[in-house]
Amino acid sequence: MTTQGYNVAVVGATGAVGEKMLETLEKKNFPINELHLLSSKRSAGKEINFKGVTYTVKEATPESFENIQIALFSAGGSVSKALAHEAVKRGAVVVDNTSAFRMDPDVPLVVPEVNEEDIAEHNGIIANPNCSTIQMVAALKPIQDQFGLSRVIVSTYQAVSGAGTKAVNELEAQSQAFLEGKELEPEILPVSGEKQHYPIAFNALPQIDVFQENGYTFEEMKMINETKKIMHDSEIKVAATCVRLPFFTSHAESVYVEVDKDNISVEQVQEVIKNADGVVLEDDVTNQVYPTPLSAAGKPDVFVGRVRKDLDNSKGFHLWVVSDNLLKGAAWNSVQIAESLIKNNWLQK
Repeated sequence: MTTQGYNVAVVGATGAVGEKMLETLEKKNFPINELHLLSSKRSAGKEINFKGVTYTVKEATPESFENIQIALFSAGGSVSKALAHEAVKRGAVVVDNTSAFRMDPDVPLVVPEVNEEDIAEHNGIIANPNCSTIQMVAALKPIQDQFGLSRVIVSTYQAVSGAGTKAVNELEAQSQAFLEGKELEPEILPVSGEKQHYPIAFNALPQIDVFQENGYTFEEMKMINETKKIMHDSEIKVAATCVRLPFFTSHAESVYVEVDKDNISVEQVQEVIKNADGVVLEDDVTNQVYPTPLSAAGKPDVFVGRVRKDLDNSKGFHLWVVSDNLLKGAAWNSVQIAESLIKNNWLQK
């Protein structure tokens, strides 16, 4: 360790999240001694500018992690499974932005505003939750702390950037084709590896990731299982329906919750949300103030509006939650975890 900073590797540096990780490291002025940009063999050789210095991206191999202290992974689950433990063996602490280790009981799954203390229990790997889970639990944690929480039902409205750069390009091409009266040619969405594809332009696709035996998609099961783990409550009832919509950035969520305490007002719920770290209340319906995907894009916070009481259940409340899926939902949260490792002296076990 040097006085100048830490030796940091970004795995998946050429991807959409990798780019946002580098932007976040620069914006936060993260203390870096050496920066190593890593990728697949296919993307190796590309040049990336960081703080005025041009870096050549190198192929990620086990040897890439010699002398690395912090490794930020966002290159897909197969890469994380192949290389994360190799990085740990060489002394690095891995912050992994894939689903590879999220439900591993020995790996903390962390949103710093919600369960930062879990980082202290790491064994070399800390998992970054699913983007749609992160924003929801950030909004729900203050409610859970103050009023208890027994049930969560969420419907998501997710941006195509969550499916990667190719999905973004597909939306652009299909939108143009639609406006020109041409045939739409879906190749990526809802899931690139599936046998059936549907147009996303001017459409809504009620499938994100592959279907499981229970009829839920993997994305929906991520939200269900990750919420229970992050909030340390295996008894909380969670149901999710995840939908892809034709916009580029930020996920939006309609969230219904049931609290434990009686006689809680909308104003009380708004107050605890307003005072929560990393959460911004935008809720003034008389002046049509509420968050939208466009208004949240490029910002690191989670935005909450449309707080209202259920008309039939006195303990039920409805919320509208929006956040940039590539920032708080991925890169920003990952770098926050790395900052917490340093701040709390949790880097060395």
